[in-house]
Amino acid sequence: MVQTIKSRSQVPLDSRDLETCQHVFDKLRADYAIARDSDEAERMASIIIEIYRQGVRDPNQLQSMVEAARGLFETSERPPTAREI
Repeated sequence: MVQTIKSRSQVPLDSRDLETCQHVFDKLRADYAIARDSDEAERMASIIIEIYRQGVRDPNQLQSMVEAARGLFETSERPPTAREI
């Protein structure tokens, strides 16, 4: 399986691949108000491409994985604050 991932990451992305990655990038930037030319946007773009090359093609799953990798999402089950204890 590792060989498959390594081989896939060697293949250039085509226009459909780039369109999917761009859509996810634009959605994440809009959702989290990240400036296009920021360091965060650059890291996010790198993660999107890497995860995509590893075989994640579903835009929703790709977005979720990038959010998790960057710590951008909020969980519904948060620990209680000191005031709530």
